[in-house]
Amino acid sequence: MLGWEFPPHITGGLATACAGLCEGLAKNAVEVTFVVPRAFGDEDQRFARVLGCNEVDVEEELVEHVEVPSVRTVESEPREVRQRVHRLVRRASATPPASSVSTVPEWPMASAYATAEEYVAWLASLAPERPASQEETEAVVEVRTELVAQPPRTELFVERVEQRRKVSKRYAFNGFYGPDLFGEVSRYALCVAEIAAREAFDVVHAHDWMTFPAGVVAARKSGKPLVVHVHACEYDRSGDHPDERIREIERMGLEAARLVACVSHYTASVLQRRYAVDEGKLRVVHNAVTRKEQAERTAALKHVPEPIVLFLGRVTFQKGPDYFLEAAQRVIAVEPRVKFVIAGSGDMLPKMVERAARMGLARHVHFTGFLKGRDVEKIYSMADIYVMPSVSEPFGISPLEALALDVPVIVSRQSGVAEVLRNALKVDFWDVAEIANKILALLKYPALREHVLAAGRDEVRAMSWDERGKKLREIYSELVR
Repeated sequence: MLGWEFPPHITGGLATACAGLCEGLAKNAVEVTFVVPRAFGDEDQRFARVLGCNEVDVEEELVEHVEVPSVRTVESEPREVRQRVHRLVRRASATPPASSVSTVPEWPMASAYATAEEYVAWLASLAPERPASQEETEAVVEVRTELVAQPPRTELFVERVEQRRKVSKRYAFNGFYGPDLFGEVSRYALCVAEIAAREAFDVVHAHDWMTFPAGVVAARKSGKPLVVHVHACEYDRSGDHPDERIREIERMGLEAARLVACVSHYTASVLQRRYAVDEGKLRVVHNAVTRKEQAERTAALKHVPEPIVLFLGRVTFQKGPDYFLEAAQRVIAVEPRVKFVIAGSGDMLPKMVERAARMGLARHVHFTGFLKGRDVEKIYSMADIYVMPSVSEPFGISPLEALALDVPVIVSRQSGVAEVLRNALKVDFWDVAEIANKILALLKYPALREHVLAAGRDEVRAMSWDERGKKLREIYSELVR
C-alpha cells in the first residue's frame, strides 16, 4: 500500500482514512506493508508494517566519463618510408618512375617488417623489363636493414572513456506537501521500485495522485495488479482550472489500474465524466470513523460560555470557507454571542482573515491555523456545531469525526459523506441563508440538536473500518484468484 502520509503526524483526511483501512484490512486477515516517503520512527504499526523511503538504499548505475592515460607504439611515419623506397627506386631502376613521392604505392614491402626478398620482388614489379642486379639487391637490403634498425617510438596520450558502476543512494524526503512535491513524487517512485523488487506481495494499492507513478512502476516491475484509490481528484481541488501535470498523472494511474476504489458514488461519477474511466473498473468504498473513547473527557475542556460554530479543514476553494464567513455574518446579525472558528491552513487563509475584518467579524471569527493530534480533538469538543460547506468534497471524513465526539453537523449536499449520513442536516454550499438558518435552529432548539446527534451516532456506529476492510479484501479477491 502506497500513501503519502500516515498517523500519528497528521490527523484527518487521507492519513486517517489510510490508518482506518489498514486496521480494517488487518482484521480481515490482509497483511499490509505501508510505504510512505518519510518514516519518523514512531508510526503506529499495530495494523501495518510501515516503511519509509528515506530509509531505502536505491541501487543505481552511475555513468562517468573519465580521462585515462595510455602509451602507444609509433612506427616510422608512412611518408618517411615512401621517401626511402623512392630513393631506392631511383638508384636501382634505369627508368625511374615519373610519379612523385606522395603517389608511390604503399605496398606491403613498404614496411620495416617486410623481408629483403619482398622488397626485391616489389622492385622487379616496378621495372619488369630489367631484372635487379646484385648491386641493386644489396641496396634494397641496405635500406631494409636501416629501417629495421630504427627502434619504434612511444607516445603518451589521454583517452576519454565511459565507465559504468553500481552505487547505492539514499534519498531525502520531507514527507509533506512542500514546494518540491513533484521532485519527491519522482524520488518516491524510484524507492518504491526498489522495494517492489525485494518484497513479496499480491496487490499494489496506491492512494491519490502523489503515489500513482510509484504504483504504476511497482505493478510493472512485479507483474502484480494495481488498485488506485481516489480520495479526491484535481477537479475537486481546483474546479475547472486543474493543474495539467497532476491531471495527467491521475489519468495515467487510472488507465494503468485494474480496479479503481472511490470514496463515494459522487467521486465515481466525476472520474467517469472527467477521465472517461470505464464504469466496470469503479468500486465505491465509503470512509468510516473510529469512535473516540475520550468524548466525555474532552467535553470537559470547553471553557468558553458562548456557542461555537466550527469549520475545520484546508482553507482552500474546495472547502468553501468564504461561504462559511457569509453564513457567519447572517448568524451574528441575529445572535451576536455566537463565536465562529476556522481551524486549518491553506492558500485562502490570508484572504479569509482580511475578508473577516472587512465584514466586521474580527471579534466574532477566530483563526487557529493548522491543528493536529490532540488539538483536533480539543477543538471538536469545544464546538457546538460543525459546518462543512464544501464546494466539491469526494467524501469528507471530518463530519464523522465530529459526530463521534457528539458534535452535530451541517454538511454540503455536494459531498460524498452526504451519501452515508442520511439524517444529517444538509445544505447547498452556495445557499448561505439556509446554512445560517440551520445553525440558528440547532442553537435555538435543543430537541432538534439531540435528534441530529442521536441519528448521527447510530449512523456512525454502522460505519466501521472492519466493514471497509472487508470490502477492500473483496476487491483484491477479484484480482487475485
